[in-house]
Amino acid sequence: MTDRLALAFLGTFESLRMGPTFARGRRDERAGHVRNLMISGSLVVAQVRGPDDPAAFRARIAVRAFGASEWARVEQDLAGQARFAADLLAGRMPPGIGEIFAEARLSLVPLSLDEVAMDCTCERWPMPCVHLAAACYALARAFEEDPFAVFAWRGRPRDELLMHLRELRSASALESAGAAVPGGAPAGGPDEAAAGADELDVAAFWGLGGPPALVPTGARPGAVSRPDALLDQLDPPPLAHDGRPIVDVLRPAYRALPER
Repeated sequence: MTDRLALAFLGTFESLRMGPTFARGRRDERAGHVRNLMISGSLVVAQVRGPDDPAAFRARIAVRAFGASEWARVEQDLAGQARFAADLLAGRMPPGIGEIFAEARLSLVPLSLDEVAMDCTCERWPMPCVHLAAACYALARAFEEDPFAVFAWRGRPRDELLMHLRELRSASALESAGAAVPGGAPAGGPDEAAAGADELDVAAFWGLGGPPALVPTGARPGAVSRPDALLDQLDPPPLAHDGRPIVDVLRPAYRALPER
């Protein structure tokens, strides 16, 4: 599945019919001329120095990050299907995951260049230049090697995605356990109820290390309260500082606040 995503991503750029540029970019990427490729929010930054370049150039590729409400809808759908959640929690890209995003009218990879912003410090024309072409191939390789890189590019880092899936799966399992017996408690009195809770221990099963913390009314079921949670509940503003999305800049400050 990850290979198909990488091919689809490259197809968007190769549709420009810039054969020589992308052939050169592919050779440069395979020769190791792309260094320090980083995915930060929806921005990819790479240092590219071809064999004829006097110095390395900075190539940047940006795409729109999905908003908090869009990710919440997708995560709910992913958590609702055991096979998707199981594969992702095991570090695998599940087959058919594109259909989940398609149902939400989203696509993990950009379908056209209108969805992508690019620049390079070489300032050569036409764009994309050979450095950006090499960065595209390096990014496609990152998608092949790490199935979560494409999620990070769309605004959801690996740890955050898995945390949300665990929370949703845990909340769903607890609700199912409560609905199994009328009144929400196992039959047989408080002693058997306690035993049933020990056997379920859903939070420990999903690796949460304990029951979810209390959250304000209206929060996502099963969510753990975090000082920076507000940043994920709103769509990210189209602002940046030194090339970094403003949400990434603010997140360390929010996390430094005491939890309540």
